[in-house]
Amino acid sequence: MNNHLNGEIPPALFNSTTLEKVFLGENNFIGTMPVFLNIDSPLKFLNMQSNNLSGTIPSSIGNFSSLRWLLLGDNNFQGMVPMSIGEIPNLEILDLSYNFLSGSVPTSLYNMSSLTYLGMATNSLVGELPYDLGYTLPRIQTLNMQDNQFQGQIPTSLANATNLQKISLHNNAFHGIIPSFGTLLSLVDLNLGKNQLEAGDWSFLSSLTNCTQLVNLRLDANNLQGVMPSSIAALKSIEILLIRSNKISGTIPREIGNLTSLQLLYMERNLLTGNLPESLGYLLNLFILSLSQNKFSGQIPLSVGNLSQLSELYLQENNLSGPIPGALGDCKRLDRLNLSCNSFDGSIPKELFTLTTLSEGLDLSHNQLSGKIPPEIGGLINLGPLNISNNQLSGQIPSTLGECVHLESLRVEGNILNGRIPQSFMNLRGIIVMDLSQNNFSGEIPDFFESFSSMKLLNLSFNNFEGPVPPGGIFQNQNEISIQGNKKLCAITPLLQLPLCNTETSKQNHTSKILKIVGFTALSLVLLSSFTVILLKKRKNVQPAASPSCKSLKKFTYGDLVKATNGFSLANLVGSGKYGSVYKGTIASDEDAVAIKVFKLDQLGAPKSFVDECEALRNIRHRNVVRVISACSTLDATGNEFKALVLQFMVGGNLESWLHPAVHEHSPERTLCLGSIIIILVDIAAALDYLHNHCMPPIVHCDLKPSNVLLDGEMGACVGDFGLAMFLHSYTSSMVDSSTSFVGPRGSVGYIAPEYGFGSKVCKEGDVYSYGVIILEMLTGKCPTDEMFKDGLSLYKFVKSSFPEKIGEVQDPKIVQCYGDQDEEAGSTSDQKNNQMAGIMSCIIELVRIGLLCAAERPKDRPDMQDVYSEVSAIKEAFSALQS
Repeated sequence: MNNHLNGEIPPALFNSTTLEKVFLGENNFIGTMPVFLNIDSPLKFLNMQSNNLSGTIPSSIGNFSSLRWLLLGDNNFQGMVPMSIGEIPNLEILDLSYNFLSGSVPTSLYNMSSLTYLGMATNSLVGELPYDLGYTLPRIQTLNMQDNQFQGQIPTSLANATNLQKISLHNNAFHGIIPSFGTLLSLVDLNLGKNQLEAGDWSFLSSLTNCTQLVNLRLDANNLQGVMPSSIAALKSIEILLIRSNKISGTIPREIGNLTSLQLLYMERNLLTGNLPESLGYLLNLFILSLSQNKFSGQIPLSVGNLSQLSELYLQENNLSGPIPGALGDCKRLDRLNLSCNSFDGSIPKELFTLTTLSEGLDLSHNQLSGKIPPEIGGLINLGPLNISNNQLSGQIPSTLGECVHLESLRVEGNILNGRIPQSFMNLRGIIVMDLSQNNFSGEIPDFFESFSSMKLLNLSFNNFEGPVPPGGIFQNQNEISIQGNKKLCAITPLLQLPLCNTETSKQNHTSKILKIVGFTALSLVLLSSFTVILLKKRKNVQPAASPSCKSLKKFTYGDLVKATNGFSLANLVGSGKYGSVYKGTIASDEDAVAIKVFKLDQLGAPKSFVDECEALRNIRHRNVVRVISACSTLDATGNEFKALVLQFMVGGNLESWLHPAVHEHSPERTLCLGSIIIILVDIAAALDYLHNHCMPPIVHCDLKPSNVLLDGEMGACVGDFGLAMFLHSYTSSMVDSSTSFVGPRGSVGYIAPEYGFGSKVCKEGDVYSYGVIILEMLTGKCPTDEMFKDGLSLYKFVKSSFPEKIGEVQDPKIVQCYGDQDEEAGSTSDQKNNQMAGIMSCIIELVRIGLLCAAERPKDRPDMQDVYSEVSAIKEAFSALQS
């Protein structure tokens, strides 16, 4: 075992009549398992785990009637679990985890009374666990069925398998109320995360108080509701507690301080309210505390300073207020601290800057912090990302910040800082992102930025910088810098679209010198600009004729929209995003429903998103792009600014709610068959082909994802939400800043092209990448941000590893099930069914091929959208022929 052996396993190895143990695990064996014919073999231990074996598990494995251990996990086996395994009379340990097995588990396996370990994790197995499982497996100690497609309820009979130490049913589709496991006195690990389980009256939690050896309790990403009972305090042995991503309300019980063994506490993404209990300070062994994305209020208790072992603290996106306590400086092992998106005020405590262990991130952004940045900030000598943006900080940046030589990201935008960029910044040579925008900085831009080879984004916009912009380094790439809004800046060359710097000579002589230097290049730029202006004027003059709907755009008042949405009631709310909420409305003068997108103007970037979306949509007319009916920019009833778009209403909702109904509270369980998937993909491709190749100027959407794809009643698709859209050329003055200076990654996690994360300019290929991800997501049913995609595994790699031979193992089985039902109703013959299924699989393989091409890592490897549109249209025709 672990001898780095390779090649195929010789069948003769198993012909021995005396061999009792075979340990070949953790090697590099390939090929299939041999067929085992020796029914007289005394083999008791067979370990072939962690190899590269493929094919199916031979049913002849059941010939080894003496087996006690059968370990075949972490290979590439596929197909069904052989029924013959259940006929091995005295099998104690069975591990088939981490393969590509499918279908249901043979009933005989659940009746092996000698089993102490049953591992089926990370396959594609389906079905329900038998209701009497706890009786038929009386000796079971470990039950590991996580990462499959099991459904139904968790058998209550498991409470009778009193030897159980570990139950892992994570990432399946179990539903119903969690059973009581209080009789399992040896239980150490209970992992029920990522299912659809409910808490009921929380009696299951009270029953766990009898499990005095329970160390790991994971209930995350379920449907737990209600108030957490104080009985949680009796779980004295708990070290890991995960209850994040549920709908738990009420306050954290103060009795939680009794869990003194607790090391990891994850409670983020719930509905928890009230103050953080002082008793959190009693959890002296706590290593990670995550309470973000709740509704907590009040101040951070000073007792948090007692958590001397704390490494990560997440409190972002709550309603916390008051000063940031200096007691946090007593958490001497703190590695990451995120307090962003709250209402903290006062100054930044100096004590935070004594935490030399802070390396993975300090985020205090989007609060109401004021005063100067303490010079002690130089003490953060190991810090990578620092974000103190969008506060009310004033004064100059202390020169000591230049001592933080490991900084990779510095964001201070959206404050009222002033003065010059410190000369000490020349020490920050490893920095990748620096955003100083929207402050009052002045003086010249330091020329040492030219030598920062690692920097991918420098945003100096909307300050008071003056003088010449350095000509070298990062300043040679307009997509990596942003300098607009500095009226006193000038450029040595015309490439930065700034006024040219004056010399001591006259303006006429200066112009003459410039012409001598740049020659026909400058002249060409002038001619091109003039041509563009003329072109725009012509376009402006002819636009009303080309699009009468713009000329006759109906005007709506704030009162009209209030009436249309019943006062923007929750009953009318159909969706909410970063920059806006969408309501279904009915205008009195029109019978058809409309969608009214109300922008959250208190959200940074929302006003610009409104302008950009208006600018983009007024240039677009296409059947697969959401139609704008009107725009409303006015004041609400209280005198505050109000901006909204009135759009066509799509009765099918968005594609996200169809693909992942479990995470959308009001979305019913619906199935997208392959035919609907193809129609949607063709429509999206048509929209992108139009935006990229037929608009003038071309438009890049920049945020293509399922939630921005809207569906009508016939499953036709329209692309919506153009809040991040960009013109590829500076044809319009209102969009020129957006199109010439890249200000950070544009898009959503999982769908954003990888090159955007490194500061690359916006391009058509970024939309192509997002489209490829959507193809793979629709065919597999897996979201690109699924928890399974970690440690280097991505949706792309997940699909690529099975393409094309094993694509059936990663595709969502639901997309083809409906065609089997149709065949039965039509009375199709076996040959007809087989031919149709072969044709369907051919369409799926072609779609996967296109998805993988579009989602290629390098932009140059991705196809043009025009070609993609042509190919998916051909697939649509081929699929239609199969149904005729």
